[in-house]
Amino acid sequence: MITPELARRTRELADARQPFVTATVVRVQRPTSVLAGSVALVLPDGTIEGFVGGSCTEQSVKAQSLRSLQTGEPILLRVLPEGAEVPEDDGAVSVENPCLSGGAIEIFLEPAAPAPRVIVVGETPIAGAIERVGGELGLDLLMSTGHDPAPSADDLALIVATHGRDELHALRVALEADVPYIGLVASERRGAGVLDELRRDGVGEGLLDRIDVPAGIPIGSHTPGEIAVSILAKVVEVRRSMSEPQGGQTPLRDAHTSPPPPRAPAEPAALAVDPICGMTVAAVASTPSVERDGETVYFCCEGCKSKFEAGEHASVAP
Repeated sequence: MITPELARRTRELADARQPFVTATVVRVQRPTSVLAGSVALVLPDGTIEGFVGGSCTEQSVKAQSLRSLQTGEPILLRVLPEGAEVPEDDGAVSVENPCLSGGAIEIFLEPAAPAPRVIVVGETPIAGAIERVGGELGLDLLMSTGHDPAPSADDLALIVATHGRDELHALRVALEADVPYIGLVASERRGAGVLDELRRDGVGEGLLDRIDVPAGIPIGSHTPGEIAVSILAKVVEVRRSMSEPQGGQTPLRDAHTSPPPPRAPAEPAALAVDPICGMTVAAVASTPSVERDGETVYFCCEGCKSKFEAGEHASVAP
């Protein structure tokens, strides 16, 4: 069961929009040093807060948690002693741990990532409708007057729905921040005028093509709620195209709207193999390591590190 301290920590991480993995021990086979129900949090740098097993078990938890953060998928991790019979593929990830003296541990790893942030600039009926409808789509809707907060490339979208108030500033900062989707709520005629103003101010055509105006997918919308649906449909399309660029349905893209800039794929979780025991470990700063011949060598625990430093690694098969 999660402790009050860890419960507070999860709220802190969520408020700070920091991803993490909740690792929960769901089953143990003795002898083990942990009880079923124990919970820990794993951060993107490999830091583990809480206790879900000894140092060697922690390395497996750390390595698989980094994988879970990368894919966004939960993992049932089964840690078995060396030489144990590995069950056939049943949806769990099974690893052999040479450090275990016996027993086995099953740990459920559940990633928690911040909801994509969408900044909505304006205090108009359309802005209000976007806020109401967007809450049902798993988006973090942040209402803004245009000056606070500043957008960033980590945001999913910035939608300007001010009906002419301070539109140029909001659009400029969104372009400078490389926000994937930038939408301007305006008629085609007024939108063209806004783009002309930006053009006269020196904004290049490539950047101007990034602004979706009129914002949203053309569905013949008239009311604030209908316009909000058309805009949020576009936001969903951009979100899915960023996470699933090679598949899915045909994009509902307008001729006047350029696709969002490509995002580099997530870096694979950094893993390494302990040269002493052969365990796969996370290649992060919190993992025991030494520098040797210009490379960093990682270990499951301080014991394997000490053996390596004493030269015992020479007799270990790679």
